[in-house]
Amino acid sequence: MDIQGANASATSGAALELVSAKLAKSQQEQEGRASLQLLESAADVPQPSSANPALGGTVNTYA
Repeated sequence: MDIQGANASATSGAALELVSAKLAKSQQEQEGRASLQLLESAADVPQPSSANPALGGTVNTYA
């Protein structure tokens, strides 16, 4: 029986799982930063305004 080979395989499997978890966490952090940056940039967009402030002030609700 080759017990050391089985242990080495389990150890490398655990190491690969740890690396995978770290990569997933890193990707989530990058996506979170990108989302925050997108939200912050959207907050800086000026609201469209009309040259005539009375325009659009009345909404016709009758069909």
